[in-house]
Amino acid sequence: MQRKSLDVWVGLFVVLGAAALLFLALKAGNMSSISFAKTYEVTARFDNIGGLKPGAPVKSAGVVVGRVDNIGLNSKTFQAEVRLKMQSGYPFPKDSSAKILTSGLLGEQYIGLEPGGDTNNLAQGDRITMTQSAIVLENLISQFLFSKAAEGKEEQKQ
Repeated sequence: MQRKSLDVWVGLFVVLGAAALLFLALKAGNMSSISFAKTYEVTARFDNIGGLKPGAPVKSAGVVVGRVDNIGLNSKTFQAEVRLKMQSGYPFPKDSSAKILTSGLLGEQYIGLEPGGDTNNLAQGDRITMTQSAIVLENLISQFLFSKAAEGKEEQKQ
């Protein structure tokens, strides 16, 4: 009888461990955000998406209102085309703007939506036309270094 009780406790411990591993795997893969709520898809084009990945949140005023569904390259404009799955409970005006932001200094990237003032809302298949690309830290550093180098050359000429 004591052996049976021990087996039950070990089995329970193994099941809890497996559930914890599954939870961690879903969190690490950003799959815990899977939702079965009704959604609509919109697209946005960016010149540079930086480190934006599918599954990244779409936020407005700090609230997650959707997710990045897919990222591709438009072969005609050579811009990144980002497909967003927006939750139907959050309608946004057609003239809303989207920009790629970073959580903290080196955190994950997400899309920030700022609502416009249009009376018509975005619908399935619409495109957000006003976009702002990601600020890439490496580009900022190289611009700073080149400007300092140019200042140094000008001082040497004088």
